[in-house]
Amino acid sequence: MKLQKKDFIEIEFTAKVKDGEIFDSNIKEDLEGKDIKTDIKPFTFCLGENMFLQGVEDFLIGKEIGEYKIELSSEKAFGKRDPNLVQMMPLKIFIEQKVNPLPGVMFNFDGRIGKILTVTGGRVMVDFNNPIAGKDVEYKIKVLKKVEDLNEKIKALIEFLFKRDLKFEVKDKKLIIEVEKPMRQFVEMFAIKFKEIFDLDLEVKDIEEKKVEKEKSKVIEDDKQKE
Repeated sequence: MKLQKKDFIEIEFTAKVKDGEIFDSNIKEDLEGKDIKTDIKPFTFCLGENMFLQGVEDFLIGKEIGEYKIELSSEKAFGKRDPNLVQMMPLKIFIEQKVNPLPGVMFNFDGRIGKILTVTGGRVMVDFNNPIAGKDVEYKIKVLKKVEDLNEKIKALIEFLFKRDLKFEVKDKKLIIEVEKPMRQFVEMFAIKFKEIFDLDLEVKDIEEKKVEKEKSKVIEDDKQKE
């Protein structure tokens, strides 16, 4: 059966710069000795929804379950380097934040990842290009299976969008997600995405305060037992 857009699939993969170093993987053996922090487990995602590198997704649509080696030019991978993304910043910004901007160090600037290139006088040159920009890459992909279970699909999308597990249920053509009140508006922003993929209307419920406190207490108690 050929894979189609909006199919959820489970994969193992390793990505490296062509004829170079591995920069991403979820395979334990390939990550040994690498300073890469990632989940060592199969990755589940929806084809054609920009949950993985688009060049890889485009390649997999129309293919069968199996193993593939995918070579992508920089244009179809992480794009060409943009000179406009190399910017000069005042050293005082780093001093105010009590950080030392050493060359080679990566910092998060309000959601933008930048690499320190040079520090001269009172100025710091920062590169906001993706570290793999301008490089051809190779992906080794093993499509383990096509995911059919609806709950498994929803769980994968929730983890991708919100970087955490959220309690949910499907009832009467509705997807009901429980969240803490401060997070409610953010989750509601993705109602159209859930409708497009699952044809389910999104309903977001606030977790009761007592329930939240109970869950926090349980986490603290579990941590104490582990100690």
